[in-house]
Amino acid sequence: MINDPSIIEIAGAGPAGLAAAITLAHAGRQVIVYEAQKEVGHRFGGDFQGLENWTSKTDVLDVLRNWGLTTAFTAIPCNNGSAYDAQRQHYTFKSDTPLFYMIERGPGPNTLDSALLQQAQDLGVEVRFNHRLKQMTGQGVLAAGPRAADAIAVGYHFETNMNDGAWVICDDNLAPQGYAYLLIMNGKGTVKSCMFTNFKEEKLYVKRTVEAFKKLVDLQMINPQAHGGTGNFHIPKSAYSGMHPLVGEQAGFQDTLWGFGMRLAISSGVLAAQSLLNNQNYDILWKQKLKPQMETSVVNRALFSLLGNRGYGWFLRRHIANPSLREQLRTQYHPSLYKKLLLPWAKWRYQSLRKDESCNHIDCHCVWCREGKCAHD
Repeated sequence: MINDPSIIEIAGAGPAGLAAAITLAHAGRQVIVYEAQKEVGHRFGGDFQGLENWTSKTDVLDVLRNWGLTTAFTAIPCNNGSAYDAQRQHYTFKSDTPLFYMIERGPGPNTLDSALLQQAQDLGVEVRFNHRLKQMTGQGVLAAGPRAADAIAVGYHFETNMNDGAWVICDDNLAPQGYAYLLIMNGKGTVKSCMFTNFKEEKLYVKRTVEAFKKLVDLQMINPQAHGGTGNFHIPKSAYSGMHPLVGEQAGFQDTLWGFGMRLAISSGVLAAQSLLNNQNYDILWKQKLKPQMETSVVNRALFSLLGNRGYGWFLRRHIANPSLREQLRTQYHPSLYKKLLLPWAKWRYQSLRKDESCNHIDCHCVWCREGKCAHD
C-alpha cells in the first residue's frame, strides 16, 4: 500500500492491468503494478489463444497501435481453417481478412504478456512480482483476474511437427455447449475442450477431444503438458469496487458466446486509465464502448446453447464458408432491434455463476470485495 497520492496502483499484471499502466505512463503518471505471481502470464504457460478481429472494421492490431500499445508479439493472422460438426462433416472457413490472430500467452519470449510487460517497464512502470495488494487507498485499478468459472478450457500444450493451422469441432459430446479446438503455431500447439457445462466430466471430454483430432487431422503431440483455464462472463451493474475501476476478467469482461476476452480486457484497461486521467466516470465509458457488444454476446450465447448438435451443423453450413465471414461475425455482434428484444429472455436463460460484486461502501479501500462486503469486514 502506497501513501503517495501521485502514484497510481494497479492490482494485477494481466493484459488489462498492463494496458492501463501503459496508458497512464504515456500520460506521464507514476504507476506501480502488483502481481501476485512470480512472473507475468503465469497461469497460461504457453497457451495459444485467439485475439479476435471481427467486432470492429478496424484491424485489432491497428486498434492497439492507435491506443499506444505494443504489437511486438508473435501474431499469426488466421484467415482460414477447418471446422467440423458432430457428424464430422468438414467445413472450410476462408476470410478475406483475418478473423483472429493466433498468439501465445505466458512469460516466454514473443508472448502478448511479455510484450506488454516490456513496454510498461520501458515507460518507467514499476512491476512488483510475488506481491498481492491487499488494500488500495489512493487512485488505482483492479485487474486481478476471474472470480468464477462460467466456462473452462481444458487440454494440453505440446510440441509438434504439424503445420500451422486452426481447427474447431462443434459437438456437445466433446465440449458441452462450447467447442473443441486445436491451434498449431511454430512447432507448438494447444488442444482443448472449451465447455460451458458438465465441468465435473472434464477428463472424459478432453479424452474425446484428443481422440477426435487424432482421427480427423492426425494430431501429433510431443511432450504434452496438461493445462486448463477458466472464463467468467458477467455484465456488472457497476464496474467500480468502491472508488476503483474493475477491468478485464475481474469485472467479467469477456465474450459470453465463445469466451474471447483479451480484446475486451485490454479495452477496459485503456478506458479505466482514461477515466482517471480525464476525471471521467468509468461506468459511463465502458457502458458506452463495451456494454452493447457484451449484451449482444449474451443473446448469442443463449441462442447457441439452444442449437445442440443438429443446430451446430446448420450454423456451420449457413455461415462458415462465406468469404465475408469476418463481416458476418461483426454483424452478429452489432446491436440490433431483434437482439435488444431478445435480451431480457437471454439474461434469464444465461446467468453467470458469479454474483454482482460491485461495492457500495463509501471510500472503500479493499482490493477484494464480495457482494458488498469487504474482505477486512
